[in-house]
Amino acid sequence: MKTSNEIEIAGNVEQIILRIFQLAAEIQEWPQILPHYRYMRIIEQSETHKVADFGATRDGFPVKWTARQELFPEENRITFLHIAGITKGMWVEWLLKKQGKGVLVTIHHELSYPIPILGPLFSKYIVGQLFVSNIANKTLKCFKNIVESEYP
Repeated sequence: MKTSNEIEIAGNVEQIILRIFQLAAEIQEWPQILPHYRYMRIIEQSETHKVADFGATRDGFPVKWTARQELFPEENRITFLHIAGITKGMWVEWLLKKQGKGVLVTIHHELSYPIPILGPLFSKYIVGQLFVSNIANKTLKCFKNIVESEYP
């Protein structure tokens, strides 16, 4: 399963790219700023990484996972590796790119289950389309609303 979600956030590129990176990096704040996130528990952290338990909802259906986040501020990039939960093994990459009068924010997800036939179907249609894309789109829309209201 491979999915990509993206959104363009308008504004002063130099200001907003830093703010978007900050919002995406500070996962411990997500339950306060993202209504579809139920909780966030940091298990381990350093300046460049965090390991956390995540809890979100997909239109009322609870989901949870554990992931390791790695920060690459010089590249405007953040990665996550899901290390527990139904999405164990999923690779996630956030990319922030200057584009026109704003910033293009893209979230790539990649997941493979080692079960022939059923694994790819389950990961694509259930995990990818029903859950991952839905939650990622909601996250991007919330970040866009936050940033564009802070930097009109």
